[in-house]
Amino acid sequence: MLATLLIILKILAIVVPVLISVAYFTLVERKLMGSIQRRRGPNVIGYLGLLQPLADGLKLFAKETILPSNANTVLFVMAPMITFILSMMGWAVIPFGEGIVLSNINVGILYLFAVSSLSVYGIILSGWASNSKYAFLGAIRSAAQMISYEVSIGFIVVTVVICAGSFNLSEIVLAQSKVWYILPLFPMFLMFFVSALAETNRHPFDLPEAEAELVSGYNVEYSAMGFAVFFLGEYANMLLMSALTSILFLGGWLPIFNIFPFNFIPGPIWLAVKMLIFVVLFCWIRAALPRYRYDQLMSLGWKTFLPLSLCWLFFTASVLISFNWLPA
Repeated sequence: MLATLLIILKILAIVVPVLISVAYFTLVERKLMGSIQRRRGPNVIGYLGLLQPLADGLKLFAKETILPSNANTVLFVMAPMITFILSMMGWAVIPFGEGIVLSNINVGILYLFAVSSLSVYGIILSGWASNSKYAFLGAIRSAAQMISYEVSIGFIVVTVVICAGSFNLSEIVLAQSKVWYILPLFPMFLMFFVSALAETNRHPFDLPEAEAELVSGYNVEYSAMGFAVFFLGEYANMLLMSALTSILFLGGWLPIFNIFPFNFIPGPIWLAVKMLIFVVLFCWIRAALPRYRYDQLMSLGWKTFLPLSLCWLFFTASVLISFNWLPA
């Protein structure tokens, strides 16, 4: 009984901060986009608009949920829940500091890969169950996009695993104590970040939600609670990708220099700062870049990233074997 209670408390200790971070991610995004577009952004509710995300959430949760008349009701209700639960499940293996991890399994990367692949189902189900051609088209686009970019993400992750010698995320971080992998694997870092944008259906690859031709993509029929849960899942996935990029390439919770003022700051704060850099990048890219065309998106994934990541994987492996640098 006590063990179960302890596990529930640990889960809450991860889920609650993630949900609060997601709420304020939206505020950071709106404020940044406001300043880039020379306007003020949310500034009415609370001091400098700090309570705006809570007001938005409350508004969505208080609204009436409308179910389309021809929709498959069970799947329609389940789809956002699947997306949200899977986006929360990924956080189980993310190490926030040395020993600060819910489940320190040896195949953490594979677990994350499996969970992110499953999240496609939530989107496909939402598009199909809505019984709307716009939603279905958005869902098909989204699934094709996520599957395309997962291939190159897989090769990039394998490259990092070869350098670290482990699938365990904590060991990958500790393997970067001398040099962060962003330096030797810089092209892979760039490809991983761009693939993460495509994987999370984020600008400039937000084709599934193209307002111009698809109204709002796969969540066009959703309102109130269903829309809010999709929204939470989407932004939690972005935070998860920011955390994963920080762990794989920026040394996770490790300080930038292992000397006094830096190593005095706790590990989780370092990880949060690195994640914040990627959050700002996500928002800046949304405000600055135009949307890709769908054929360009696919050719970038299959004709550019896939061969490049495969070549870099072979190159890294050959260098490590030639100089006998393979981790023991």
